[in-house]
Amino acid sequence: MDKNFYITTPIYYPSAKPHMGHAYSSIAADFFARFKIIDDYAVHFLTGTDEHGLKIQRSAERAGETPQKFCDQISKTFRDLSDTLNLCNTDFIRTTEERHKKTVQYLWSELEKNDDIYLSNYSGWYSVSDEAFYSEDEIEEIDGKKIAISSKSPVEWIEEESYFFRLSKWEKPLLKYYEDNPDFIYPESRRNEVISFVKSGLKDLSVSRKSFSWGIPVPSNKNHVIYVWLDALTNYLSALNYPNKDDELFKKFWPASIHLIGKDILRFHAVYWPAFLLAAKIEVPKRVYGHGWILSGEEKMSKSKGNILDPLEIIDEYGLDPLRYYLIKEVSFGNDGNISQERLEDCINSDLANNYGNLCQRVTAFAIKNCDGKIPSEIKFLDEDLLILDKYKKNLDNIRSKIDHQNINFYIDYIVNSLFEANKYFNDQEPWKKKDDQIRLNTIVYTTLEIVRKISFLLYPIIPESSLKALKIFDINEDQIKLNSLSDNEYLTKGNNINKIDILFKKIEKNND
Repeated sequence: MDKNFYITTPIYYPSAKPHMGHAYSSIAADFFARFKIIDDYAVHFLTGTDEHGLKIQRSAERAGETPQKFCDQISKTFRDLSDTLNLCNTDFIRTTEERHKKTVQYLWSELEKNDDIYLSNYSGWYSVSDEAFYSEDEIEEIDGKKIAISSKSPVEWIEEESYFFRLSKWEKPLLKYYEDNPDFIYPESRRNEVISFVKSGLKDLSVSRKSFSWGIPVPSNKNHVIYVWLDALTNYLSALNYPNKDDELFKKFWPASIHLIGKDILRFHAVYWPAFLLAAKIEVPKRVYGHGWILSGEEKMSKSKGNILDPLEIIDEYGLDPLRYYLIKEVSFGNDGNISQERLEDCINSDLANNYGNLCQRVTAFAIKNCDGKIPSEIKFLDEDLLILDKYKKNLDNIRSKIDHQNINFYIDYIVNSLFEANKYFNDQEPWKKKDDQIRLNTIVYTTLEIVRKISFLLYPIIPESSLKALKIFDINEDQIKLNSLSDNEYLTKGNNINKIDILFKKIEKNND
């Protein structure tokens, strides 16, 4: 069984500071990476910034900076965001790095060598904001202005000499690839969308620009720079030191396990990218997952609409883990998710403070008082104890399968239900009434503590800092968090000290005025 896992976030375009959409993609990717880590996979987790193109060049000009200096400043905000979000990424790549330029130019040369690139002239509509070309049927006119129907971004007419990639040549091979690899595009709605787009007919793709200079030069013609999306997508290869196919990173982690992206860049990843790879005779990634948008009200968050919730402000006010938990739980993965500050506060109070935090607090305090501050040694499981303990063992393979299909919704529901069951078990068993039966009291305490451990392990990919705080009860450190151990109902070392736990989540007092 292949125990290597390579996951990537979208490569972020640093024309402005990060927003909640960036945070969501990164947190979701981090969740999958951490889950695989505790399941004993070797994980390579890549994020980074896409720093070329006309949009960047114009943004730099407006800021009175050179493109490189502008990118250095903005890219740092994304790197800082990775730290702030507590991502476990193993690499952060910038498309202005030399390692990336070499890979892009090599890939270009391979495509050119295989006769998949030719020189001609381009005339058509181009969106600087999207860094995308659009056909006539993909644009509309509103108030005298031409815009892309899908993104509502303004487009401008461009006529210039350009290199083209023979995308049309790959229409049938792509459709066959989708048919032979039904798991390549997730979720199914996105797969259907891509297949429909390809079946409508593919036109050759302009893959160079001559009217600006901020990009990677075409190796055979320095008057052209390589189209930003051919450049950007290649980061997934350059981070593994391609074209050195003997490099350990490349041998170990390519093809990528999953490209996690927003649905707005699905076409680039599910059509253009596999076509480039097939043309260059490189294996195609195992999966592209296009998740939904983060909405405010009924609209996608955007700077122009002024409806952005700043992740840094939310973290400052509520903490990182509450935000991570809320985004994972609130947004049905794969669909658009409507978030609000009010629902965030409700989620913190109900799930984190009242449910998880309260369970940890009350069982720990009870054990310290009634079990000499130690994990009970003398225990005797009854059927009702094993019933709640064994569910983790019985569901472990199912949990793995659900995560392999990016079913975060199942995972979070499983945890929430487990927390309710754990609290109910402790209440129903009433250990405070068993002081004349120390073994029964011990067993109830041990069972509940063991459930706290199991749930904390499952919560680790979502709220790593808070779950580690909870695991300090048992002196369990990060390296000891292993998914396999959920099958062990007597994992906790009997007789070990139980440590006091600070309040994990403060309940938010609401103003009813």
